[in-house]
Amino acid sequence: MSNLIVLGAQWGDEGKGKIVDLFSEKFDAVARYQGGHNAGHTVFIGSRKFVLKLIPSGILRPGVSAIIGNGVVVDPAALLEEIHALEAAGVDVRSQLKISNRAHVIFPFHRTIEKISEGRENRIPIGTTSRGIGPCYEDKIARRGIRIADLVDNDFPKLYCALAEDKQLIANAFDIAEPGDFKEILEQYQRFAEEIRPLACDTASLLNGMIREGKSILFEGAQGTMLDIDFGTYPFVTSSSAAAGGACTGTGVPPTKIDGIVGVSKAYITRVGAGAFPSEDTTEVGEKIRRAGNEFGSVTGRPRRCGWFDVPLLRYTAEVNGFDSLIITKLDVLDELEEIPVCVAYEVDGKVVTQMPASARRMEAIRPVYERLPGWKTKTQGIAQISKLPPAAQTYLKFLEERTGVEIGSVSNGPERNETMIVPGSKLEKLLQ
Repeated sequence: MSNLIVLGAQWGDEGKGKIVDLFSEKFDAVARYQGGHNAGHTVFIGSRKFVLKLIPSGILRPGVSAIIGNGVVVDPAALLEEIHALEAAGVDVRSQLKISNRAHVIFPFHRTIEKISEGRENRIPIGTTSRGIGPCYEDKIARRGIRIADLVDNDFPKLYCALAEDKQLIANAFDIAEPGDFKEILEQYQRFAEEIRPLACDTASLLNGMIREGKSILFEGAQGTMLDIDFGTYPFVTSSSAAAGGACTGTGVPPTKIDGIVGVSKAYITRVGAGAFPSEDTTEVGEKIRRAGNEFGSVTGRPRRCGWFDVPLLRYTAEVNGFDSLIITKLDVLDELEEIPVCVAYEVDGKVVTQMPASARRMEAIRPVYERLPGWKTKTQGIAQISKLPPAAQTYLKFLEERTGVEIGSVSNGPERNETMIVPGSKLEKLLQ
């Protein structure tokens, strides 16, 4: 069995949670490598719906280890709330879950700092979830953060007070009236530490040890490549490495141990928050897609912006990540459309280009160049074989495959585990054997 990275090929919300849950039965562990509780994975199992914010989707498979890597930032309150909810649903979380002792900790004052940043005069809001993710990563990079190892250590109060005093000074300078009771927060986090301590360990050593034993790891990305801090639509991005490289830096597993990289993409495209979106459809058709695809954030409930599949974007994310295969989700959302536009190029400053611009200004200036394919006007949900899909749907998938240069190894046409088809003979099928 291979060690496999599964990550978003667009702006997130592509259905990675379902895919990771589906594949996880074939792996010994699922490792989350970046982000925080601002990104959620929704998994449907029969009539039950699970929204996972921090804990890897593999937790829903008995016997599969779920690892929160060092690249993740952890809000202990959110983590424990998620643990307790899963336990109430009958999931044996504590026998499966491990948390990196090198993961950084989010505090309430990180949320306050984020509100200051987003609400500052003359600043264009990024459209964050205001959960303190960015400020926690800022503290990490500035080398003043507090990690899980510190949280469960006897010296935690001293470290906490030093960081809290810094944040209080900033809150005072901006006349923010919600710094919180730092003593009460300290006591609360000390209680959190008691529950988290048995779960904390050196997960890099754990994962590498499993690989040496011949066990297989599925690496789970949050969000999507176009939100990557380096390669996304900067500055409208997240604060971590959502691309494939983040799997190594966010878990401590070397790139030489990775056997395959799989991108997940919707049959169309969505985005949450501010930032460029070349193929966005703001007409009633875009709204129709939103309703058909239930395109609302699994964590925030925010409506997602909807548009058409973007070939240059996918080619770009395929190049950055080195996709071996692509999984197309939500094909069934397009079932009722007469015609399906596909963005095949960009017009920027009067020139047609096929490469992703780096600057925000040029991204905003893009005019999409479309080719239009016929729709299939029939239900695809429930079809279990690619060859049984309507001819127009097969043509659409083949078009995407040819234009992006990446094989489509799987197609999802519904929310359930069993509503996912693997293409026979594909690289993906071989990686999963």
